[in-house]
Amino acid sequence: MTIWIPGATGFVGRALMARLRADGQSVEPISRSASTVEGVPAHRISALGSLLSAGDTVVYCAGRAHVARTGNAEDELAAHRRANCEEPLAAARLASARGARRFVFVSSIKVNGERTEGVPFSERDTPQPEDAYGRSKWEGEQALWEHAQRAGMELVIVRPPLVYGPGVRANMAALMRAVGRGWPLPLASVRNKRSLVFVENLVDLLALCCTHPAAANEVFLVSDGRDLSTPELVRLMADAQGRTARLWPFPVPLLKLGAGLLGRRSMADRLCDSLQVSTDKVKNRLIWRPPFSVEEGLRRMVGDAGG
Repeated sequence: MTIWIPGATGFVGRALMARLRADGQSVEPISRSASTVEGVPAHRISALGSLLSAGDTVVYCAGRAHVARTGNAEDELAAHRRANCEEPLAAARLASARGARRFVFVSSIKVNGERTEGVPFSERDTPQPEDAYGRSKWEGEQALWEHAQRAGMELVIVRPPLVYGPGVRANMAALMRAVGRGWPLPLASVRNKRSLVFVENLVDLLALCCTHPAAANEVFLVSDGRDLSTPELVRLMADAQGRTARLWPFPVPLLKLGAGLLGRRSMADRLCDSLQVSTDKVKNRLIWRPPFSVEEGLRRMVGDAGG
């Protein structure tokens, strides 16, 4: 069996490539543009249908979380739909036509929603995506289920929360830099709980989902198994960088108000609101436990950034 990875040049895809090769698996990267991953030449996605063999597996790590803001919500939703619904469906059609055994789709916890109030999200919850990215991932899941059932191809969907690790960018990288520079952060009053997943824990589960019989036709939520408040995360980041966290209290409603005036309300919500996921299903059904602790994940992330 060969495992094909569309999106192999991305944050998760590259880590999955390295993990599967270390395990001795036959693995091939797929990319929109010609490049190499882990020293292996990448194939263009358009060639997937001519490359697969019966019994192969596809792990679809490609997608787009951010698109250029045009001010037009319909245009932004259409761009997300192309990347997170139409393109994975096209790949699934090519895969099933060649007799692929299994298609693993990396979705997002945003399918469930943006926040929790004391009760963690689970696979049983009715999806309630709020933004264009979450809606496009949910539409992608539905399209893949419909096709996989018609084609007789096994489907596995994994919904991770925020993924961090070496090479992470966007908000997690910005927070890490702020902590490393010793900036005072007005987050001491935040009382939330958020689930995160270290990229190596995520790819450990994805590797298992390629072969485990009990993973077929299932949805799994994943996390490090330890939920953190934002102040706890900042303190762990500081420890990993040999720094002392500089946190000062500030009313959360005023923090959100100020962030909104600066056009950063969504970032403030992620720093202040709770988002927890239950991993009971993946633990019980696949007998899976995250191999790395939060502390180890943060140390590796900081070490990669030169912290």
